[in-house]
Amino acid sequence: MRRALAILGVCVLLLSATTLSGQVAIPAAEPGKCSLTWTGFEDQIEHLLLEGKVGKVEDVPIGVTKPQRATIEGSPIRFAWKPLRPGYSKGFMESYKAEIAAYKLDRMLDMHMVPPIVERKLDGRTGAAIFWVENVKGWSVEKPPQGPEPQWSVQLTRMKMFDLLIANIDRNQGNLIYDSDWHLILIDHSRAFIDKKDLKNIAPLGRVDRKLWEKMQALTIEELDRGLGDWVGSKEKKALLTRRDLMAKNIQELIAKRGEKFVFYD
Repeated sequence: MRRALAILGVCVLLLSATTLSGQVAIPAAEPGKCSLTWTGFEDQIEHLLLEGKVGKVEDVPIGVTKPQRATIEGSPIRFAWKPLRPGYSKGFMESYKAEIAAYKLDRMLDMHMVPPIVERKLDGRTGAAIFWVENVKGWSVEKPPQGPEPQWSVQLTRMKMFDLLIANIDRNQGNLIYDSDWHLILIDHSRAFIDKKDLKNIAPLGRVDRKLWEKMQALTIEELDRGLGDWVGSKEKKALLTRRDLMAKNIQELIAKRGEKFVFYD
């Protein structure tokens, strides 16, 4: 099956793939076009990541957590494979579960910046199967990308808000990618969702996306229990809400200094 579908104003090629439960429609990124192909197809991609027959597996020569990349037979989809067992490594708490939690929370907040991720077992190991985003560019420290405004700055603001909320202490140029349509895509969250009750050593806010902040403010421990389940522990969920409350305090300080219209993106 091949047909085109418009998502966010971009033409996405739809193909079909076979899983244990039958055929599913999946998006395929085309070179030079938008790579944000998973929006609206999250359930189908999750299904394929979970059930699709794995073909070639190869090492990825980037990333400190040494991920691998796997293909799914009969489909254009590939995934990064991270069987990171929960525990400390090189002084950091790491877990494949944090990768899954980042995706789950992204969906709860309606961000569409973290690609689909599921738990999967491969060669006897359990880990995170992370949808591999095709046709993207890496971040340059010497010459940081500058997309069209204000959309680009809004995306950077949303990234900072997300990182503060989940205690992502490992955001760097190696896990920032973007496509030809200037969609910022967030990957590598294995060191997030820790029991950190402050905002130190995470990029501070300069501006705030109002709609995203309203969703963050509405989070409750009950919603986190439903949305994140056992991917995040109880004390880590409580720490997330503590950080959210500290963010609220910082935002009020920004408003007092600059005025609300110079703080919020509406």
